[in-house]
Parts: sequence; structure tokens; C-alpha cells
Amino acid sequence: MCLNDIRKLAFPALMLCTAFTGVARAETYYVDSVLGDDRAPGLSVERPWRSLARVRDFPFKPGDRILLMAGSTWKEPLTISRSGRADARITVSSAGAGPRPRIDAGGVSPYGVGVMNAEYVTVSGLEVTNDNPPSNRDASAMRTGVLVSAQDRGVTRGIRITDMYIHDVRGTNARKDNGGIVFQAVGQRVATRFLDIAIERNIVWRVDRSGIAGISDRVTAANWFPSENVVIRDNYLEDVGGDGIVPRGTDGALIEHNIVRGAGARAPGYNAGIWQWSTDNSLIQLNEAAYTRTRYDGQGFDSDFNSRRTTILYNYSHDNAGGFLLICSPKVNGSDNLGNRGTVARKNVSRNDGTRIFQLSGNVSDALVEGNVVHVGKAMDVQMVVATHWDGWARDVRFKDNVFKVAGTARYGMEAGRSGPDYLIRAGFDPGAFIRFKGNSYMGQHVDLPPDGMGRPVLPYVERPADWQVPTFDPAKPVGFVDFLVRHRSWMLDMLHRELGEPVELKQPRRASIFEARR
Repeated sequence: MCLNDIRKLAFPALMLCTAFTGVARAETYYVDSVLGDDRAPGLSVERPWRSLARVRDFPFKPGDRILLMAGSTWKEPLTISRSGRADARITVSSAGAGPRPRIDAGGVSPYGVGVMNAEYVTVSGLEVTNDNPPSNRDASAMRTGVLVSAQDRGVTRGIRITDMYIHDVRGTNARKDNGGIVFQAVGQRVATRFLDIAIERNIVWRVDRSGIAGISDRVTAANWFPSENVVIRDNYLEDVGGDGIVPRGTDGALIEHNIVRGAGARAPGYNAGIWQWSTDNSLIQLNEAAYTRTRYDGQGFDSDFNSRRTTILYNYSHDNAGGFLLICSPKVNGSDNLGNRGTVARKNVSRNDGTRIFQLSGNVSDALVEGNVVHVGKAMDVQMVVATHWDGWARDVRFKDNVFKVAGTARYGMEAGRSGPDYLIRAGFDPGAFIRFKGNSYMGQHVDLPPDGMGRPVLPYVERPADWQVPTFDPAKPVGFVDFLVRHRSWMLDMLHRELGEPVELKQPRRASIFEARR
């Protein structure tokens, strides 16, 4: 037989062998902090691994599962740096009966769980803390419960962080990019972003500084590479040192049915419950933001600068020290801030929010505040609409068909001075331009009314009894969380229907078209 004949026979066999080796079988690996042994194969409950370092160093394949045994506790971080595929994700979750597997990073690592330069990864079902003991606390140290980090790798796809119980993360309140859950896409060499990342059904409790935060270094007009298909949904956050939920550098992000209670608890500076920065087309809907504790901002919701077409829809804001909604931007420039354009705040309910209900700060343009219902409690004295200076003034803002129900006192006007976190105001909105009011309803005591409220009879307003008992949840007892989410969503829909007089119709996010590119 000639050499060519041998080659012809060998080639199909070689191709068959290559095909089989390219489809390696996915495995399930078990980790048990009590009964495990890192010298074991880890492929059964009877012979599990022991340490998370073993997980960190192992070359997982697409489709592999890592199961952490219930009742286990580790004082080391969990690091995943291998990628799955769209049809074969790498998953980390729990197995067995008993308490959630617990990771006590204890300050030995900047994160408790890290998904590092990997894609198509799901992490769920774990308990995570990162709280240094009192004798070893460094006020400047950054710490995170869960860190999803992509650096210099282009597009990172398919991340899921779900059903996590994250608490007692003692990060630094001097920086916003640490706290409960942080997803960051950065790269000096290669522009990097996320495509399809979901953070859902997590409990985030007693963390510093941020609750859930997105980080990006590609946010300017000349350097715009936003993450897309970002979903932050059905999360519960309580007792957050600074900001509650803050996506940055995204296009078409959905922030839906999250509950943020007690943001701004410790961090100095300016904080708010739920907001975005340097985004296009963010949709913030069906969220509850309550008990934000600071008056430096301190609103339940905020549409921030270098952003376009933010929609704040069907939310419930209550008992926030700084008020309901801030729309803001410093001076517009061609390099890194195009201002705040096209914010829409529609069909939200605010009740017993303090200080400033609607604040227009700086270079806000083309904003619409429409169909919202505001309740101001007895003995409360608030600024219902106030325009404040931040390298300029708001222009082209419409307040239309809102209902202002005031059992206390509501005031309207522009900044005339400042005392700490509070603004002194005077009547009118000049030098702001084209701040217009049409078809709004004013009930109760109002001072310096806008033109559409002039000449109306002043009648006392007493709030009628209604169901304001929003469902509560104790994060110290995470069992029953899914049931709470169902009850809370149902209560929100019923309350909004009652207050707005129409059924709730949730929207879907959209992304910028080629005709809406940043310029």
C-alpha cells in the first residue's frame, strides 16, 4: 500500500477522533468544607473536594457544575475564571439539605465571590459575607460580596447572579465601586462591556458602600461602548451605606421590581435609592424606594447626567428624607457630559417623601413629568418642585397632569440660597427656561403656585384611608423570600391601579438605533 493510500485511510479516523475529543463530557463537582479532601476526585457526594482554592485552580469545561454542600462554611473567596458556552454554562449552586453554603471572606479577599474574565457563568444559592473583625478594620479597604469583573476582553456574555444572600460587607464608604454586588467592565487596551447580564432575586443587606453597582470606563461620547441586555430585577436591598442600585455605562438597562429600603445610611456625600449614570434608554419600573436617610440628594429615584431617554415608570417612593425624584446634570461639554436629555417620569406614586419632591438640578433638558400622584402628609412642609443651580439651569421641562395631594404645605420655586443639604427658594423658575405646567391638580395648601394652579379655591385636604401597608421582609430570615416577592409585586400592582385609576402596563426596554448614536 502506498503512502497516499495510508493517509486516505487515516484521515477519516483522525477526524472522528477529533470530533469526539471536541465534545468533552460535562461533569458535576462537589465541595464540602467538613467532609471534603482536595486530593479526592470531587465527582461524588462521597468524595468531594474541601477548599475553594481547589475550585479556583481547576480547569473547568463548558457545562460543568460546581455544587457547594449545604451547611459548609469557607473563610476564603470563591473564584470562577473559566467560561462556559451559550449552550453549556458553567454553574455554581448548592446541594443537600440544610443552611446555604456560606462564604465568609472576612477581609482576606476584596470579594467573597468573583467571576473574573469569564462568560456564560451562573452563580446562585449561596450566602456571602465580607466583614473584617473590629480589630482589623481598614476604613479605606474595598470589599465586595459578589464581583463580576471583565477587563480588556471585549464583549463578555451570559452572566447570571441569582438567589444570593449577601450581607455584612464592610467596604469603604469613600468609593462607590464596592459593596454588595458590583459588575465592572473596564479595559485600557481593549474596550470591554457586558452583553446579557442578569442580577435577579438577591438579598443585599448591611453593605457598604453600594448595594448593586455597575462600573464602566467607556462612557464618554468619544469613547462609548455600553453594556446591553442588563437586567436588575426582583432584588431586595436594606441598610446600604450609600447608593442602592446604580447601573453605569449601559444602553437599554431594565431595573424592575427591586425593593431598596434604607439607602444612604452611612456614606458621606450624595446618595440616592435607585438611579443611573451615563446611560441611554434606562427603564426603571415597578420599584419601591423608601427610607433613604440622607438629605444630600436623598431621593428615592434619580435620573443622572451624561444620560439620555431615562424612563421612570410605575414606581413607589415613600419616606425618603431627600424627596422623590432628582433630575440633574452639571455643565454640558463635548468630551464627557452631554447633559441629561429626555427623562420621562410617568405614573409614579410618592407618599410622605421629605424635603424636595421634584428637583431639577443643572443642565436638564426635554424632560416630561406626567401623571404622577404625590401625597404630602399632615404637618409636612416640602418643596414640591424646585429648580437648583449646577453649572446652569434646567430648560424645556413639562409638568403635566400630575395630582398633588397635600395635607401639609407644598412650595414651588428656584434656588435662592443654601443651608447644608437644604435649599432656600423664591417664587418662579427664572433663569430656568420653558419650565411649563399644564393640567395638574393641586389639593391642599400650596405656596407660589405655578400658573396652571392660579385662582383655584384653597380647600383643606385630608388623605382618605387606604391600604398603604406594603409587604415587609426581614432579611435576617431569608426563608420565604420568593413568597415575599410575589406578595410585594401583587401589592404594588393593586396600589398603583388604585392611585392611578388604570391598570398597570409594564414596558420593555429599548436600545439606541443607529440614528441615535452619541455625537
